[in-house]
Amino acid sequence: MMDEKRELLRHTVATVAYRASRAITDAPEEFGTFEGGGKAPVKILAHIGDLFDWSLSMAEGKPRWHKSDPLPWADEKKRFFASLGAFDAYLASGDPLHVAIEGLMQGPVSDAFNHIGQLAMLRRMAGCPVGRENFYVAPVVVGRVGPEQADPPKR
Repeated sequence: MMDEKRELLRHTVATVAYRASRAITDAPEEFGTFEGGGKAPVKILAHIGDLFDWSLSMAEGKPRWHKSDPLPWADEKKRFFASLGAFDAYLASGDPLHVAIEGLMQGPVSDAFNHIGQLAMLRRMAGCPVGRENFYVAPVVVGRVGPEQADPPKR
């Protein structure tokens, strides 16, 4: 049986997937290289993928950081969701965590939320804004960590 902290972390990882999908889905290919606000979105997304690769390595007890060179936008989106999926699969496995859940939450997971906010802001700056949504009622589902997310509730 999973402990409550681990289940909450899995819910948080699913929330990352849901929010990230809103920030990157249906963004035009050229959005990945938009340069109107600091780092290009593809570089930010590569960093978020690196955060979850790092999270997995820490959870497995083999911490390592790797800074990835960004892939083309479509490929980087796939890599991000693959990184998130691998981390969630480890959490779901019940294998021992070799790091405190609190550290994962306050470090890489919280950092990912900040960067997802950057992507949403850059979408607006690039002229392809993300629609408004009440995330409190979002249909976030533990284990749903890929790009296929439920539609937002009707307003």
